[in-house]
Amino acid sequence: MTVLWQPSDVLQRECNLRRYMDWLAQHRSLAFADYDALWRWSVSDIESFWASLWDYFAVCASQPAERVLAQRSMPGAQWFPGAKLNYAEHAFRNATGNRPALIFRTETTALRPETGAMSWDELRRAVASVAAALREVGVVAGDRVVAYVPNIPEAVIAFLACASLGAIWSSCSPDIGASAVLDRFKQIEPKVLFAVDGYVYNGKPNDRRGVVAELIRSLPTLQCVFRIPYLQAGAAPFTDTVKEVTWDDAFNATRNTQCDLHFEQVPFNHPLWVLYSSGTTGLPKPIVHSHGGIVIEHLKALAFHLDLKPSDRFFWFTTTGWMMWNFVIGGLLIGSTVLLYDGSPARDEMGALWRFAEEAGMTVFGTSAAYITACMKAGLAPRRMFDLGALRHIGSTGSPLSEDGFRWVYEHVKPDVWLAPMSGGTDVCTAFVGGCPLLPVHLGEMQCRYLGAHVQAFDEQGRPLTDEVGELVVTEPMPSMPIYFWNDPDMRRYRESYFEMFPGVWRHGDWVKITPRGGVIIYGRSDSTINRQGVRIGTSEIYRVVESVPEVLDALVIDLEVLGRQSYMPLFVVLREGVTLDDALVTKIKHTIRTELSARQVPDEVIAIAEVPRTLNGKKLEVPVKKILLGAPLEKAVNLGSVANPQSLQFFVEFARTLNRADAPNPATAQ
Repeated sequence: MTVLWQPSDVLQRECNLRRYMDWLAQHRSLAFADYDALWRWSVSDIESFWASLWDYFAVCASQPAERVLAQRSMPGAQWFPGAKLNYAEHAFRNATGNRPALIFRTETTALRPETGAMSWDELRRAVASVAAALREVGVVAGDRVVAYVPNIPEAVIAFLACASLGAIWSSCSPDIGASAVLDRFKQIEPKVLFAVDGYVYNGKPNDRRGVVAELIRSLPTLQCVFRIPYLQAGAAPFTDTVKEVTWDDAFNATRNTQCDLHFEQVPFNHPLWVLYSSGTTGLPKPIVHSHGGIVIEHLKALAFHLDLKPSDRFFWFTTTGWMMWNFVIGGLLIGSTVLLYDGSPARDEMGALWRFAEEAGMTVFGTSAAYITACMKAGLAPRRMFDLGALRHIGSTGSPLSEDGFRWVYEHVKPDVWLAPMSGGTDVCTAFVGGCPLLPVHLGEMQCRYLGAHVQAFDEQGRPLTDEVGELVVTEPMPSMPIYFWNDPDMRRYRESYFEMFPGVWRHGDWVKITPRGGVIIYGRSDSTINRQGVRIGTSEIYRVVESVPEVLDALVIDLEVLGRQSYMPLFVVLREGVTLDDALVTKIKHTIRTELSARQVPDEVIAIAEVPRTLNGKKLEVPVKKILLGAPLEKAVNLGSVANPQSLQFFVEFARTLNRADAPNPATAQ
């Protein structure tokens, strides 16, 4: 397979991973010939591996652990029992004075500064002030603090203040409607809400005061609301039913006093935050991660697999409702400067984020495969438009990055950049597979399995596969696996989510192939797999090819097994403006699939749609659409509150009525 990038001698010599390997040789008398040997040790002698990270990163604990792993099982692993620590303390231990901790930009200059920075000293003072305000309203360790806020500095400040107290954080982006937010927040019964009055997206102000008022009415456990002005300063209170504190009051109350930041010491497995599954077919799963598990996992993932250093300026395009927000804030644990952007990435004809990269001196640019594809489709050439001299690393996640996406980055962004797509999930708030600064980048392939992540591809009988597509599983516990789901006392929902197919083995729900050299290719979700003539196919393969057709902007493919009929696989396409789906274009699309993939993957029908239904996190709704097309009522097929564009589903409801008429011809043979 084509090699697109090789690490330089300097990088291989000076990267964090090499320094760790040198440390292992000096302090543990462990020598490894290459990354593969190191990985194999990390997933076999897991107690020694995680103990080495504790020492290497000098994890700060007020009380030491009794041992590394009390129980080596899944679920039920008990990591570092007895240890006490605090996430926020680790976030500030590398703070150095006036060096920027946060650099932020919004898409508009009318309401907030377009660019700004907050030093480590300023961040610490702000967090201390808000923590004091939270204590004043009665927040203690274990209380839930929720936020309905965009990706702005106030969100980071509120989270760190919450974590410093040992309270439990949970956030949603304000582009999400009230019902979807309540599906999440109601489950954890919060005491405090941070909320903005609105936000701006793609130039349009969106007033959310009515939504916030509904949240307050529907969350009976709320005792206080912190109001963060965004659209207008001095706006009327959200409500008069609970105590309300303005952001300025919280921030200024201790400005002129000596307010020290205290870090509540909590057990290693004390809850840090609650994240949520997409919730497309039911209530979102409230996934609880621990202080200690996230600290040690993010130190490892960011230092070794992104090679993050205090000198880096680390960015990922995300909202506060996606786990990547939590991941990027982890850059503070390394001492890096974290970059925040609030607004549409499509501003300035897809150039907004690249301009931010230039102006902020961004070194690590994290985004999604969908954004890279959109830039490619728009004909963007960032290397000709912007000075990206500081940029050394591009990360991609959310969905598999196509081979064309790989090529576009090296041809049109930067020929010597380290491109490292990664894949993991909200479930662990990290990646299982991704980048390695010691290995080359091969076209269409992730470089490695992360240290400590015993990822394998299993067949249906639970046997490991090499160079064949199988279920992505993890066969050894990791500290950032959920400690539990909220309101799941007997762990039933937890076990059903990950351990039902292979008892004692984590099944993640992706199709994956491990190459003989240890690289990884993700083929999409295993629960939306296509099975054509006995051959299983990941949907991402088809999207890669179909979306390479210039006339096609987006696509959705569904394989239907309808009782009494042949398999029927329609391909739904979103076309460029002004393009019509005529016979010639259908022929072109099918020919492209047949030529680049195989005849098995050619759809029975190609159908134009206005937009592809997506979750709030941007994932294609393959499984719910399949249920709708098989006749399930809309309300049973999908939780509309979890859909970013629910109006897009009406097309499939109408299409299903035609498809499932008793007198309807078999669509697979109707053409």
